[in-house]
Amino acid sequence: MMGLLLYFVLIGGAMLALSRYLPGFHVADWQAAMWAAFWLALFNTVLKPVLFILTLPLTILTLGLFLILLNALMLWLTAHFVRGFDIPGGFFTTLLASIALSVVGVIWKAMARG
Repeated sequence: MMGLLLYFVLIGGAMLALSRYLPGFHVADWQAAMWAAFWLALFNTVLKPVLFILTLPLTILTLGLFLILLNALMLWLTAHFVRGFDIPGGFFTTLLASIALSVVGVIWKAMARG
């Protein structure tokens, strides 16, 4: 449970950092970042597996690169649910932010394992 809470804090902090350095990515405050981290995790847990199955042929055809677009879609959807979390920069900004957040998540999982 503590690890999950730390994960949300890490992703929320990464979102706040991205909002300072990535033009077109806006997080109003710490509270918005935490809500965005929560909703992003929820969408990744519930909706992303369904979309993964539905788009499996496209994912295979692109050798897995389509998963990056699915991550961007989950982030874009999160921005529509959380007040104070906006991505007015458009698709490219959403894509860059989702890649950065994915890298943070991968690093966290690697550190938590070993």
